[in-house]
Amino acid sequence: MQALGLAAPAVGLQALVLLVNLTGRWLAGNATSATAADQLALQGAQTTCFYLSWMIASFGILASAGATALVSRLVGAGDWDGANRAMHQAVLVAAAVGVAGWLLGGFGIDGLLALLNLDGTAALYARQFLQAMLLLLPFQLLATTLNASLAGAGDTRTPLKIGAWATAANLPLAWIGFRGFGTWPGLGLAGIAWGAGLSQALGTSVLVGMLARGRSGLRLQRSLLKPDGRLLSRLLHISLPAAAESLSMVAGQMVFLSVVNRLGDAARGAHGIALGWESMAEMFGMAFGIAASVLVGQNLGAGRPDEARRSGLAAYACGSLLMAVGGALFFIFATPLFEFYCPKPEQAPVIAAGVPVLRLVAFAMPALAACHIFSSALRGAGDTRYPLLFTTAGFFSVRLPLTFFLCESVVNIPGLTPLPGLGLGLYGCWLAMVADLWFRGLLYARRFAGGRWQSVRV
Repeated sequence: MQALGLAAPAVGLQALVLLVNLTGRWLAGNATSATAADQLALQGAQTTCFYLSWMIASFGILASAGATALVSRLVGAGDWDGANRAMHQAVLVAAAVGVAGWLLGGFGIDGLLALLNLDGTAALYARQFLQAMLLLLPFQLLATTLNASLAGAGDTRTPLKIGAWATAANLPLAWIGFRGFGTWPGLGLAGIAWGAGLSQALGTSVLVGMLARGRSGLRLQRSLLKPDGRLLSRLLHISLPAAAESLSMVAGQMVFLSVVNRLGDAARGAHGIALGWESMAEMFGMAFGIAASVLVGQNLGAGRPDEARRSGLAAYACGSLLMAVGGALFFIFATPLFEFYCPKPEQAPVIAAGVPVLRLVAFAMPALAACHIFSSALRGAGDTRYPLLFTTAGFFSVRLPLTFFLCESVVNIPGLTPLPGLGLGLYGCWLAMVADLWFRGLLYARRFAGGRWQSVRV
């Protein structure tokens, strides 16, 4: 099956990314010299950094969404020269996003952390982590864009190979950066960011070297790194709505995280650990989403809309089944999964807050699979406006109103009389998140089943 052939290496790559994140989470949870307060602050800061790392990097979709959709469509039509030129336009867009990340690192971190209600020692740890991450962000954005272009050409194996090398470098770098070596005490949480960033830079350098020699029908050439108005317009026609969707999601996630951060370090840490384990199942949705995007784009480019539809449905069937298995494991083994990161007695509040929410999200796996796979299939077809509408509606009409009502005892709405809430804390936040996932998942499934995306022009 083509979907499985493309998704298997993508699953491997997502697993490597997850291994890097879980290693960082384990290091922070097992800090040998941290006091009880510092331990909770480390884990609370890491949750905010996890969110912000994802949010900032997600703006790379401005380049990667268009790269996969346009390259796959051109490859399907047999236009390899156009596909190669499209990759170069995506690289230029990624460079612009990288510059914006540098500006944020220089001028916006403190205001961002204050906006997210992160303060005290946790804010200090988070600031150090984010400064390192943003400094090395351009390498991550370039790698994401080149990997997306290779995926559009049907090659998901090369990113896996390079990801394996980068992960092998990351593990010792993160360990040494966090804990130190010999008489050097290390950098703490920032050391994890430096380890991830430097290993990513190494992997990106190898990837650029490969593509400079030519890989899977694509080749990086300096002479093509200049704006091409026609191709850039086609790329941005796909990517701008996808980027707007990311912006909508980022805005919603920031409000959502600010509510979680008001609950204290234990809730912050529990939230981040639960998200980390959830990512273990989510990687199947992301991987099969890549497969769906590529196969839909290539088949539409080749004039086979019925095959594009079958490919998307097959990708969802495989991805949702694997995610459902992951959800069952979360429900059964939630307590030992949390104890892995929280071995100390003073971390008991983190376990108490986190186990119920990890069990809760097990029931959202089919919906989460639809959010990843069908949305990626729609992007592969160039149908990026409806995902923007669905994301905005899900966050601002479902998740955030429910979050305030379910999480807090009193809901304060400016200009109105305070309203009573249920006061369920972190569990209430995750109830709202699950409701949002089902709402959006059903919308994505309905849009894909309707088939109007088959006639979208890119």
